[in-house]
Amino acid sequence: MAGGFTYFGGAALAFPALLLATPAAAEADDANPRDIQVVGHPDPEGLLPDQTAPKAISAISADFIVKQAPTLNAFQLVNLLPGANVSSSDPYGLSTSSSLTLRGLGQDEIGVLMEGAPQNDIGYYYAYPSQFADAENVRQISLAQGAVDIDAPLVGTAGGLLSLSLDDPKAQRGGLINLSLGSYNERRVFARFDSGEIGNSGLKAFVSYSNNRADNWRGAGYDTRQHVDAKLLGEWGDGNRASIALSFNEAKTSTYPSPTLAEWQEYGRGFNYDKRYTDGDTNYWRLYRSPFRNFYVAAPLHLKLSDALTFDSTGYLQFGYGNSPYGTQLTETGNFLGTEELTQPIALPGAVDGVATVLGNYTGNQFRGGNVSKLTLETGAHRLTVGLWFDYGTDRVSQSYTSIDADGRPTDPWGRQANAIRTADGRLLAYENIRTETVTKGFFLADSITITPRLGVEIGFKGVNVLRNGDNYLPGPEQKVRLNSSAALPRAAVHYRLDDRQQIFANVTTNFRSPNEFTLYDTYYGDELVSQGTNALKNEYSVSEELGYRYIGPSLSFSLTAFHYHFRNRQVATVIDNGGALVNSTINAGSQTSYGLDGEIDYRPAKGVSVYVSGEYLHARLDDDLPVGGDYLPTKGKRAVSSPTFQFGMGSTYDDGRLFGSTALKYVGRQYSTFMNDESIKGYATLDLSVGVHLAGLIDAQRMDLRLNAINVTNPHVLSGVQTVSSNAQDTFGRNGTLISGFAPAYYIGSGRAFVVTLSRAF
Repeated sequence: MAGGFTYFGGAALAFPALLLATPAAAEADDANPRDIQVVGHPDPEGLLPDQTAPKAISAISADFIVKQAPTLNAFQLVNLLPGANVSSSDPYGLSTSSSLTLRGLGQDEIGVLMEGAPQNDIGYYYAYPSQFADAENVRQISLAQGAVDIDAPLVGTAGGLLSLSLDDPKAQRGGLINLSLGSYNERRVFARFDSGEIGNSGLKAFVSYSNNRADNWRGAGYDTRQHVDAKLLGEWGDGNRASIALSFNEAKTSTYPSPTLAEWQEYGRGFNYDKRYTDGDTNYWRLYRSPFRNFYVAAPLHLKLSDALTFDSTGYLQFGYGNSPYGTQLTETGNFLGTEELTQPIALPGAVDGVATVLGNYTGNQFRGGNVSKLTLETGAHRLTVGLWFDYGTDRVSQSYTSIDADGRPTDPWGRQANAIRTADGRLLAYENIRTETVTKGFFLADSITITPRLGVEIGFKGVNVLRNGDNYLPGPEQKVRLNSSAALPRAAVHYRLDDRQQIFANVTTNFRSPNEFTLYDTYYGDELVSQGTNALKNEYSVSEELGYRYIGPSLSFSLTAFHYHFRNRQVATVIDNGGALVNSTINAGSQTSYGLDGEIDYRPAKGVSVYVSGEYLHARLDDDLPVGGDYLPTKGKRAVSSPTFQFGMGSTYDDGRLFGSTALKYVGRQYSTFMNDESIKGYATLDLSVGVHLAGLIDAQRMDLRLNAINVTNPHVLSGVQTVSSNAQDTFGRNGTLISGFAPAYYIGSGRAFVVTLSRAF
């Protein structure tokens, strides 16, 4: 690849194919020539739905989603939106090896809600899009790039909010079946049944099931996913509404290996796990296949208590268990459990000369439940809101070991403790063995004031407390841990409507993030203390501002938002491979300042036609030198990691009632992977295409569609994002003269090209 735009030329040539359409016209009424009627197309065709919030917010709706490959996850679907930088390791969105950054802020800084319920990991703040609802059940995905709603049951959301709204059950009984076949032996079936109104109860429901399987697009292995979504909805009176949404996901997916830059230059896409097992091989693909099982429940409720007073409440539950395994070797002697040396040999099945290849397990068993409730009172010019949030979660994490058979197959890929290797006296042999209980409490107050019919002001305050209590079950000086963090989060916003089409807005928002749970615990490898747990790591705190302009026209809509962030104690999470053991680490990057511009335009020249363009300019700089050991790296003024200066997207949709299609082109600029800016990856572009035909009327009146999706059609051989960052890649002298050794970052390999054919039939 000679430069960042190598693949852009071919993508740009393909883009205009779906843009031919008759422009919008202004027609005169024959009876009154002076009465001019503007004929426009207010329906945004699934891109850039109308917004009135006093903050930057973008969205895609079902009209756009239904034209995309049905396998794509929520991160991939929002890739076109301003500021969204998506790194996917596989074209179908099945693997958990993916990431999303917004305005340069990582996935663990972005809140995710589904039907108002949080989807983020309670301990590490990550969300996993391959576990979310099937695309066929999603009505809209909105992306607030900066300011998050004050009532959102989330912390650590300086990077914004991704929110999924599920489709309501249909009023009439019916269903939908989708059958898909594609590259790499992709096979998927989706079936949904809608009950219609159940008797005369006013209740209606849907339930859906999907099953997906695909070979790895590079290297050996395959992914499987089966998923169930369901929703029960009741509506009564004047706007009263209650629903319960369920989502179950079970998947066994491959973890694609992430190369360093040197490994990428040597092996390219050939950097994979081994296809066949040989004795002693810790790089065999079956040792890196992750099973996960998750169950989500959300129960939103809206009650109109009077003409002026409403009550809203969302209760939620999460259950999850999974394993992120890896291959490693154990010896029968010379082992440690925490700080305790094990003097008796360990029985290792299949050991040769005292050494056995085993499955290293990284298992997590999580529970999370909570509720956020609020009362809203409209009185005079005021709209007052007061609410409470309570969240309780437990996270049981262990790194244990499981034996494998002579063919390299793990005896228990789920890594259950009952089947794990034990010490001679029966204790679990573990590199990590912790349990963390997290209690989050919050309250919020807000007032939306109508100053004039055109001018509105919002002020609010949110107080949050995060309490973590944990147990370290490994022998050693640390048994109990505790962290108590609180933050006061004021905010304000102004919205002014210039006329029926134009709006301007401004806001100031504060955010905080309590340190990840793993920062509390001592970590050992052999007899060495790899990292020392601490409760002294400072909370990340940020202040952000936005100033925006929005135009909503009959055939043209656009928005432009200027933003500014300032961070104290910027936390950046990464993972270090310490001799085969995975060590979670958090880097305190000190102070950081970011500012830039987001923009998006949607032009609708004719019914069923939409042309969409988005872009972002980002200036993100470190304000401090980075402490490393007893010295400081000269990082002040360097660019922030994973923060491309430029990115833009171009999309289009077409639907004339018989033929339909879409395009999605995204370019992402250069990204640095170290705080010293001594290593980076080049910019790249991707292009997705779809074309289809509505078959309704050819057989019967029922909806029936046939479509072809081409994912990443230009197939660039690129690194698509930074998987783990480092302070410096090259050996560097600190401010005080110490030679600080370099550590190579790791990267996501951009996914390959894939084609999917889908037949969709309603009944």
